[in-house]
Amino acid sequence: MFENGFTETSTPNHVSLDTPETLVRFGLTSKTELRFTPPDYFYNFNTGRGYGSGFGDLSFGVKQQLFATPSGFDASLIVQLSVPTGASIISSHGYDPQVLLPWSRTISKNWTAAGMFSFFAPTENGSHDPTGQASFYIDRQITSRSDAFVEYGGEFEQHSGPQHIIHVGASLRITNNQQLDFHAGWGLSPAAVSRFVGFGYSFEFQAFHREKRSGS
Repeated sequence: MFENGFTETSTPNHVSLDTPETLVRFGLTSKTELRFTPPDYFYNFNTGRGYGSGFGDLSFGVKQQLFATPSGFDASLIVQLSVPTGASIISSHGYDPQVLLPWSRTISKNWTAAGMFSFFAPTENGSHDPTGQASFYIDRQITSRSDAFVEYGGEFEQHSGPQHIIHVGASLRITNNQQLDFHAGWGLSPAAVSRFVGFGYSFEFQAFHREKRSGS
């Protein structure tokens, strides 16, 4: 599967755009997939304030489904590593690990609760800054090909204040293997971004026949 998009992010003194936000997912088995994230291009409108534009770092990893119960609860583990390949002003200049634990629980035919616990260690000023992140969202299926969600997200860095956001979005499956997405969000704390808005497009292809995976 290929997922692509772009996002505009704003703070009181800074506006940036990043694209193509590509995520390549390749299923090895019914429970395991490889993940590759090519570098995004970040265009910063406030270059006079010390910001710059250029490509970011690439990352790669693996996702492993941990379990999926008959009642509709499933959880997975994602381990990724970011490699310093980006432009000097954009790259973290370090090898940055990421560990993510996404989960979801079917509530009814049209409602799903889900979330993710994450740990990052981005490089800042030559050393890693341990960062925790938690999110929780509710998804409502509107039609057989569309759904909408509302999400809370919190990021907690060691050397700065917490960042709380509200995130909403919707998706439309235009064909069996193509999907359009729209999302937007707003910061709820001083350290968070003021707002962001983005669009996405994803498509799936099947290199070889295999059974449909659950909990992906």
